[in-house]
Amino acid sequence: MKVILLQDVKGVGKKDEIINASDGYARNFLFPKKLAMEATPGALKGIEKMRKAEADREAERRAQASATAEKLRGKAINMTAKTGAQGRLYGSITSAEVAAELNKQHGVNIDKRDIKCENIRTVGDVDIEVRVYKDISAKMTVHVEGVAAK
Repeated sequence: MKVILLQDVKGVGKKDEIINASDGYARNFLFPKKLAMEATPGALKGIEKMRKAEADREAERRAQASATAEKLRGKAINMTAKTGAQGRLYGSITSAEVAAELNKQHGVNIDKRDIKCENIRTVGDVDIEVRVYKDISAKMTVHVEGVAAK
């Protein structure tokens, strides 16, 4: 019997997947627990419609991410930090601080986990990579200026 899974079922399949299940397994386990429904022609059309809508949403998200990445590509983030006598920073600049400055200076809200850089400990320019979407990223520069501590 062909059934459409309504939820992920361990060892069987993922949500919205069409599988062949034995009649007893479908009637006695999957249907009563609302884990699956019978794959009727109307239900199959509904699943195809949902997949098409999801593909359209995914294409829209990718287009927005590409536009954001193009906007950020090659730009710089200017930051200031307290420094000691040799130009080394007191502490370091973390990816969370870089994310906050990116939002403040360029108006793009990126999570700190999507910024690929080591903690910045010196004055100067540092190249970073900002992941905007799954496989869309932009390379940027963080310009760190030192302010002498008193």
